[in-house]
Amino acid sequence: MNTLSYKTKSANKQTVQKEWVLVDARDQILGRLTSKVAIILRGKHKPDFTPHVDCGDNVIIINAEKIKLTGNKWSDKRYFRHTGYPGGQRIDHPEDLLKKKPEAIIERAVRGMLPKNRLGRELFRNLYVYTGETHPHEAQKPKQTDLEKIK
Repeated sequence: MNTLSYKTKSANKQTVQKEWVLVDARDQILGRLTSKVAIILRGKHKPDFTPHVDCGDNVIIINAEKIKLTGNKWSDKRYFRHTGYPGGQRIDHPEDLLKKKPEAIIERAVRGMLPKNRLGRELFRNLYVYTGETHPHEAQKPKQTDLEKIK
């Protein structure tokens, strides 16, 4: 048996093949969509996944305003933030956020599923969320993907 063929290959910045992926958020459930997007951003769907390297793809999400939430989450779910001043806690609900900035709902969900370190911040820069059908990344020739095929 040739044991030299069983060497573990570790990806690095030069050997990673990054692609552009287009995802349509129309009528998708928020948590199920964002968990698949986080897997694509991290690169866990690729056979040469390396935990400490950005080996994921660039993801474009369109139709962010048409996302779905199950149950009473539109009114019951809360997003907390703090201004930094005493008494500066602010609470937002998804229905208010949908009116102001629909992209923020998806961005917050994906950011929470990525690592909380330098790599996670770098991976988050590969996510592009837009309202409506159009996006400015036609030159990159993104491939439409079916999230059901991602495990």
